[in-house]
Amino acid sequence: MIESLRSRVTSQARRIPLLDRWLLGELIGPLLFAIAAFTVVSLSVGVMFELVRKIVESGLPVLIAVRVLMLRLPSFLVISFPMATLMATLLAYSRLSANSELTALRSVGVSASRMIAPALVLALLMTGLTFVFNDVIVPRTNRSAEITLQRALGKAIATEKGDNIVYSRFGRLAGADGQSDKGLAQLFYAREFRDGTMSDVTVLDFSRVGFTQMLVAKRANWNDRESKWEFLDGQILTLTPSGSTTAADFDRYLYPLSAAPIRVAQLPKDANNMTVAEAVEAERLLLDAGDRKEARRLRVRIQEKFTLPMACLVFGLIGSSLGAKPNSRTSRSQGFGISVVLILVYYVLSFSFSSLGVKGTLPPLIAAWSPVLICLAGGGVLLRQASR
Repeated sequence: MIESLRSRVTSQARRIPLLDRWLLGELIGPLLFAIAAFTVVSLSVGVMFELVRKIVESGLPVLIAVRVLMLRLPSFLVISFPMATLMATLLAYSRLSANSELTALRSVGVSASRMIAPALVLALLMTGLTFVFNDVIVPRTNRSAEITLQRALGKAIATEKGDNIVYSRFGRLAGADGQSDKGLAQLFYAREFRDGTMSDVTVLDFSRVGFTQMLVAKRANWNDRESKWEFLDGQILTLTPSGSTTAADFDRYLYPLSAAPIRVAQLPKDANNMTVAEAVEAERLLLDAGDRKEARRLRVRIQEKFTLPMACLVFGLIGSSLGAKPNSRTSRSQGFGISVVLILVYYVLSFSFSSLGVKGTLPPLIAAWSPVLICLAGGGVLLRQASR
């Protein structure tokens, strides 16, 4: 059975044209080298030095530090994949050009577009791999790393937590004449949320036109059986249309409001720790809560979940086009330097457009995808130059 599988794989590989197999073989080595190089550098700067400091100052066990490092590794691989794609394509094609191997291919009628086709296929594979890592693996491993580190340092981990939770509900407002209108119905605020309990809660109720009701409680819990909020140890103040005020103290009070404040409190603060599905759900909750600015920021981050992997394709096109230019001679050190400059330019461009999207100057879709389209156009210009 193993022999049959091996022969099947071999026959499938032989279906790939010899030219493509040769060029892919030339790309794999530099790609693995670049992934290792960029990952080591980013991991050292991003987390390793901090863990060493915690080992020395806080007594963090070395084995726990290594485990946290391994859990954080996928998040740095996601950063390394696009950069490694650029460096690998640039180095591989520059070496082939310097050895006149690309010149030989041109002499038998192979175009530059055909020569860089394997690099683009590899870049597409890296794009898919980056998306899978970024959407499936990284959110889980980042959360696990945080929990592991905090527990090792003796800090309590609350699986449900949040601070300064604000939730606003818009709906029908009942008028005294029986008419109704749309508007802000309730505004919910809690100072903190820990293990299922809201603390220092204030609710403003505007659901009846002319009446303003304020509910203040020390604690509040979601009651599943009643599908209502259970407020404990508080007071209700009601301001009537005539201007009079009534007040009533309570030990326990059930209030009709959805469990959305809990879902808002449980949202990860960092969109990088969310999957695309979680980010879309978080955006819906923020829109329901009336937080338009944060929802807009999250819409930009959702689009960036797709544009970050696309950087592999962008860099693959640019790197292979630069390397395939006639008489291109780039050493590893030069390739590393050129890669760093190009990466810096791309991410500065990406950050600038992202900021415009978060501010609302540009729609989120345009803000996230403009750097990709601009750089793809630049890569097309480089490819045309390489074809001359």
